[in-house]
Amino acid sequence: MAVCAGTKRDGSQCTATVEPPQEYCWWHDPANAEERRTAASKAGKSRPNRELAGVKAQLEDLTRDVLAGDLETGRAAVANQLINTRLRAIEQERKIKETEDLEARIEALERTHAREKGARKWGA
Repeated sequence: MAVCAGTKRDGSQCTATVEPPQEYCWWHDPANAEERRTAASKAGKSRPNRELAGVKAQLEDLTRDVLAGDLETGRAAVANQLINTRLRAIEQERKIKETEDLEARIEALERTHAREKGARKWGA
């Protein structure tokens, strides 16, 4: 085993081990530059769901109106149920996106593993 020839952001030597004839780990290998750029781009675009801020504002308004007596509790209960349904949908979307991101990362690791080892996919 050898040590990666790459340099970390702080200027220090990368400590990842590589098997010859590889000179670089996945993170420093120039052949993976495009995949790294794509992953970084996706990470940079991910932001907390803005829809949650709207839901929180609705809940605050709903609570204020009920406590002030401006909204009857029956209608408030129905509104609260609808908001909860919306929250479940938001959470489901988050889980799907997270699963897709993990699948893409696993596929990238499998491609790298196959390229380096000529091996079959994990779990296959």
